[in-house]
Amino acid sequence: MTANGWLQIALFIGVIAVLTRPCGRYMALVFAGRRTWLDRALRPIERRIYRVCGIDWYHEMPWTEYAAALLTFSCISMLALYALQRFQGWLPFNPEGLPAVSTYSSFNTAASFVTNTNWQAYAGETTMSYLTQMAGLAYQNFVSAAAGMSVAIALVRGIARRESGTLGNFWVDTTRGLLWILLPLCSVIALLFVSQGAVQNLKRYDVVHLVDGSGTQTIAQGPVASQEAIKQLGTNGGGFFNANSAHPFENPTPLTNFVSMVMIFLIPAGLTWTLGEMTGSRRHGWAVWAAMASLFLVGAAAAYWAEARGNPLLGLSGGNMEGKDVRFGIANSALFATVTTAASGGAVNAMHDSFTPLGGLVPLTNILLGEVVFGGVGAGLYGILVFIILTVFIAGLMVGRTPEYLGKKIEAYDVKMAMLAILIVPLTILTLTGIAVLSSDFGTSSVLNQGPHGLSEILYAYTSGAGNNGSAFAGLSANTHWYNATIGAAMLLGRFMAIIPMLALAGNLAAKKTAPVSLGTFPVTTPLFSALLVAVIVIVGALTFFPALSLGPIVEELLMHRGKVF
Repeated sequence: MTANGWLQIALFIGVIAVLTRPCGRYMALVFAGRRTWLDRALRPIERRIYRVCGIDWYHEMPWTEYAAALLTFSCISMLALYALQRFQGWLPFNPEGLPAVSTYSSFNTAASFVTNTNWQAYAGETTMSYLTQMAGLAYQNFVSAAAGMSVAIALVRGIARRESGTLGNFWVDTTRGLLWILLPLCSVIALLFVSQGAVQNLKRYDVVHLVDGSGTQTIAQGPVASQEAIKQLGTNGGGFFNANSAHPFENPTPLTNFVSMVMIFLIPAGLTWTLGEMTGSRRHGWAVWAAMASLFLVGAAAAYWAEARGNPLLGLSGGNMEGKDVRFGIANSALFATVTTAASGGAVNAMHDSFTPLGGLVPLTNILLGEVVFGGVGAGLYGILVFIILTVFIAGLMVGRTPEYLGKKIEAYDVKMAMLAILIVPLTILTLTGIAVLSSDFGTSSVLNQGPHGLSEILYAYTSGAGNNGSAFAGLSANTHWYNATIGAAMLLGRFMAIIPMLALAGNLAAKKTAPVSLGTFPVTTPLFSALLVAVIVIVGALTFFPALSLGPIVEELLMHRGKVF
């Protein structure tokens, strides 16, 4: 560990703190339909979209209609992406003549990108045509991120509104998220990446002769920078190339690496300010931000310490550089891994499979906690709001009165919906992991390493899928019928079976009256609230996940100190 490494971590969180307010305030204006500096250019486009699609932008939806719109849109999007992959061999913008993607892989990829998971069990440059990359994957990167923001805003409206039966309009929220937030930012960021050396073209792959005359090498390229921008900003993960953000065409310089990390946290952090702005309690928004930042800093410090310590059994006392990008070093690689797994994006610049046991446990833990450490675009905010409901419920029980959250009474129905949203993910992970580890024919046969590390590889795969993260330990050969089908199912369950109870919770909160603040009201704007929120997240995570799912990394760490290496 070095002072420079700690400075990089401190600089990153400092930049996020500075950008939180302007980003959050802008998003609050956008989703409230108030005037912004982009209105003159974007309002005519917005109205034309509504006119062409037959959308009544004044229509307010109850939670059931909001959920139905989200599910319908996602289902149609998934079918379209599946068809695009299956027919790509006959479609244009395919200069390499890549054939149709297989049935199981097409299903897995369609589920992955529609759920904002972006898990990839294939090498992008040898599997997907330019049309599939642009009209399929990059398009879904935009709309799945916008849909996640819409759900978060709907939940915030449920908290902010009084005696209301509606949560807004899904189509309007998604359109505004796309036009006012994602598209403008991605246009600027893509140009920045191109200026730094990221590739952006529609050329055929180049075949070059090696300098030693021993043969040739194919240099893949394509519309990379445009996809890289939304991949990071939308916390999508995945990548144009199999090496992901370790590839110099995707992530060419230390500047793009730092900008990538900032982009991943930008919208999730800003949404905490949006929460405070829309509910009339900015201090509460900062209290939520503080809880997220505390969990993030603990994880980043632990990962950096573990990787900088290395593994003396392998002669890595100077630090573990295995699988790391030498351009960025241990500190940036550990930081990037913590950021991407905290914020629901698998855009890694190092292979998690090469991390030390405790270093690899940090990304796994971030996903297990529901990626509430800032989290994905929208997903992080609505995920932590569920934990906030549990926190104020527990606080209310401690003082012997009906719990309240920003003036709303938290009752049995609210807690049931919150727990349902939380428990669906561990149930999915534990069930599928248990089947896989007991099935040598199709479960463990794809594992590169046996023993505890092999268990970690399987656990991480299902955790990443159900948690809509999309990163991997890379030691698992997941491009099989079993893993494509089951991880695809895990992604769909982890996204939509968690969102539905959250929207039900939002609808119930919106219909409530506001209770006046009293001496028994638990303050949600103080450091005490932030500390209690962190404690609840950790305890719930420990009760639902850790006894089973942290077994592999912890056993591996213990065995490493006894002279055994996996």
